[in-house]
Amino acid sequence: MEENTPDIPPRAAHTLCTVLSVAGSDSCGGAGIQADLKTFSALGVYGMTAVTALTAQNTRGVQAVFPAGEACLRAQLEAVLSDVRPGAVKVGMVFGRAQVEILADALEAYRPAWVVYDPVMVSSSGARLMEPEALQAVRERLLPLCSLVTPNVPEAEVLSGLPASAAGFRLQACRRIAALGPRAVLLKGGHSAGPAADDLLWDAAAEEAFVYSAPRLSTRNAHGTGCTLSSAIAAFLARGRALPGAVGEAKHFLTEALRSAADVCLGTGPNGPLNHFFAPQPLIKR
Repeated sequence: MEENTPDIPPRAAHTLCTVLSVAGSDSCGGAGIQADLKTFSALGVYGMTAVTALTAQNTRGVQAVFPAGEACLRAQLEAVLSDVRPGAVKVGMVFGRAQVEILADALEAYRPAWVVYDPVMVSSSGARLMEPEALQAVRERLLPLCSLVTPNVPEAEVLSGLPASAAGFRLQACRRIAALGPRAVLLKGGHSAGPAADDLLWDAAAEEAFVYSAPRLSTRNAHGTGCTLSSAIAAFLARGRALPGAVGEAKHFLTEALRSAADVCLGTGPNGPLNHFFAPQPLIKR
């Protein structure tokens, strides 16, 4: 008797722009893996994930964090990276030293073209999202593998040891972080004062600095801005943009996602979500 085997379609002529997000899950959907996937979808790239932690959170804050086991994270990374080679990797929350080591091993083994790291240490509501002992592993193992690191002011101060909130130290802080290994550093201006939110990009490889300015928007719906910006940068890099252009387009995307969500009321807390789908794009084929 002949076996019935399914027909396997011929290999397609096209593939997709792909990005892998390595981050925590936000049960309320405003930040983390959920914000990354929304951003990828809105910008026409195919998103994949390796979940580092499950969090119980809502618009009022983070109630609990449950880190993924070492075997679980390692298996997710191996499954994706060994099969679908992403055009870029976005890294968000990595909770402990062991997770940093596992991620660094995977990045060293597969060497993706772009690695964008948003160094999530504390949530917008004040919950700790990284164990203190993980920080040294980030400095030693993860930062040298990164194309771009996107700290906010408090995170830049931790990584650089300098008062990054002071205008005279912003570029110096970026240079000090870049000395730890990443090709470029984007110091975000959301925690700074003034009518404009100015982000400073130091491209250490090119020895150039760029400033990206946008009006500071007064809104309660700003949860997940760091996740969204870094995942948008990764998406534009996967689509073939050069680094300065990718940052500029991502900054514009974030500004419009904030602006279009300003009149939305979701939940009862002070940290509402963005509107990632203000102008969705079709899935991009190569």
